[in-house]
Amino acid sequence: MEELPDLSELGLKGSYALIHILWSENKSLRKEVKSLKSEVKSLKGEVSDLKSKLVKNSRNSSKPPSTDGFDKDMSSDDKKADKGRKKKPGGQKGHKGSNLKQVDKPDHIVPILIKQCDRCGESLKDVEVKKHECRQTFDTPENKIEVTEHQAEVKICPKCGYENRAEFPSDVSSPVQYGSRIKALSIYLRNYQLIPYKRLSELFGDIFSHAVNPATLVNMGKKCFNNLKETEEIIKAHVTRSENAHFDETGFYVEKHRDWLHTASTKDSTYYFSHYNRGKEAMDEMGVLREFTGRAIHDYWQSYYKYKCEHGLCNAHHIRELTFIHEHLGQKWANRMIDFLFNVKEIVKRKKGLGKTHLTGDMLEKLEMEYQKILTSGFRINPKVKKVEGQRGRTAQSVPWNLLNRFKKRRSEVLAFMYDFEAPFTNNLAERDLRMMKVQQKISGTFRSKTGADHFCRIRGYISTVRKNSINVMDSLLSAMKNNPKLPLHLI
Repeated sequence: MEELPDLSELGLKGSYALIHILWSENKSLRKEVKSLKSEVKSLKGEVSDLKSKLVKNSRNSSKPPSTDGFDKDMSSDDKKADKGRKKKPGGQKGHKGSNLKQVDKPDHIVPILIKQCDRCGESLKDVEVKKHECRQTFDTPENKIEVTEHQAEVKICPKCGYENRAEFPSDVSSPVQYGSRIKALSIYLRNYQLIPYKRLSELFGDIFSHAVNPATLVNMGKKCFNNLKETEEIIKAHVTRSENAHFDETGFYVEKHRDWLHTASTKDSTYYFSHYNRGKEAMDEMGVLREFTGRAIHDYWQSYYKYKCEHGLCNAHHIRELTFIHEHLGQKWANRMIDFLFNVKEIVKRKKGLGKTHLTGDMLEKLEMEYQKILTSGFRINPKVKKVEGQRGRTAQSVPWNLLNRFKKRRSEVLAFMYDFEAPFTNNLAERDLRMMKVQQKISGTFRSKTGADHFCRIRGYISTVRKNSINVMDSLLSAMKNNPKLPLHLI
């Protein structure tokens, strides 16, 4: 460090000049230090955010399991994230098996004859059979497309000479065409098993030795889509008048740009809607929430709160967020909240099993007090960040504070399942209904047109609905191709 000169040698004027220089340098250094402190604070925040993103997975956030990779965090607290997974693999105690059983009337009988005695060689050709030992083989029939020719008679009346022609069945409209069963099969394989059109054409060629043109497969889907128009409206109306309905949305690609797939679901129905928008504009056009008066179960996406129905929040999302706060931020209140939510869920389950429809007032008061104690302990270590004087915009709050604030403001929606036994604990039903749509994107990529996406949504919604009601999917699609779609009576 350079030594300071002797002020007595500089004189009064020189001393003032040196002091001015030092004061200027000090001011500059203080400004630089302040800037560096601000930069360090900003970088620390970025590092903290990056670390948080690095440790997030499907257990402690809303990230899908497919993003977890090979280094999944399998900590000992996994059991708290999902207590339902304590079961051992395989069939559970009391589970009835579904092994193959012999049928009374097999389709084919192959006799196995005894011609002579295995010991002495005596002919047994004319000896009466004592009994039969039977073994049955279950297999598919020979894969072959059958061609049926419809021959309509043409007769000339001997009295008046008029040429009479018999009418073909309504679903036989061309000289050559595919039948309803192969159409239903193609719709099922495309829209439920998610096989792309080109591979579906190859499948028909490999299995039936008759490759169906991809363009023809598209036209089959178009016909099914048109035949299900009224049916889709019935499903939509049923969801709209339900007491509890699940809502969710996920991104999917149409014409190489990101759109949004919305779902409105109940235990017995599924309605899908494709739109370029995620928020209220799409929900208005979807047409369910505008008239919905029941309880909407969702994941706290703010657009849902623009509708005046009742609301319920997904506690599966909450448990994942709480798991992150407990495991990676070390905050014990989050673990207490996880235990509280699961305990209340078990209490409700036991009461429902006893035929109860609600909790007593004393029990509710006790649980509400416990809930509030957990929130108070959480806020104690996560105070609200105050706005700095002169700061523009909103002040960013910590992840724990934001979740605590949600639990405080939306208490009745977080605990909807506690107040109303019919309210679901999670929004998993809607997530399950959306999950295979993501698989469709991974298999086939983008939809080439909005029309194709709409076709897929309507047909997939119908298949999901009939499956939820334990109705045979192939029979339902066959009826749809004949323009007489099946639906359970209680939906109509």
